[in-house]
Amino acid sequence: MGIGQALAIIGGALALAGGLVGSAIGIAIAGNSGVATLSEDPKQFRNVLLMVSLPMTQTFYGLIILILILTAAEPTMTKEAGMAVLGAGAMAMVAELFSAIYQGTVCASGIALLPKTEGKILTPGIMMAVYVELIGVLGLVTTIIALSLSGLM
Repeated sequence: MGIGQALAIIGGALALAGGLVGSAIGIAIAGNSGVATLSEDPKQFRNVLLMVSLPMTQTFYGLIILILILTAAEPTMTKEAGMAVLGAGAMAMVAELFSAIYQGTVCASGIALLPKTEGKILTPGIMMAVYVELIGVLGLVTTIIALSLSGLM
């Protein structure tokens, strides 16, 4: 394995790590609110389960990026190309990390209001969480574009 390939793989690993850590934190934030909500209104279980799971998607985005990089990185990759992929992976890491964490906070707010609104906040709450999700999607798309422009895809 060359230095360029190693740098590229580190970039992919960073993207996955950002998704994993961000999702874990976002799910924990939403889950904390979910436990409190369920103690007040156990009938909200399905709604809570749905909203708690939303920050998990950033892990999948990071995994997709890692797979794309692993399949594209070659032993003959130059150090400069590896650095470019590492940079793209680092950018994805930040996007996935913060997107998942803040999506968890939005979901927590929606979950906390489920009993008060008798579940009517579910759709608006999901819509607000989707806006934060879009940052994670943009991190994935931007990384794919960067890999394409660098000639790896």
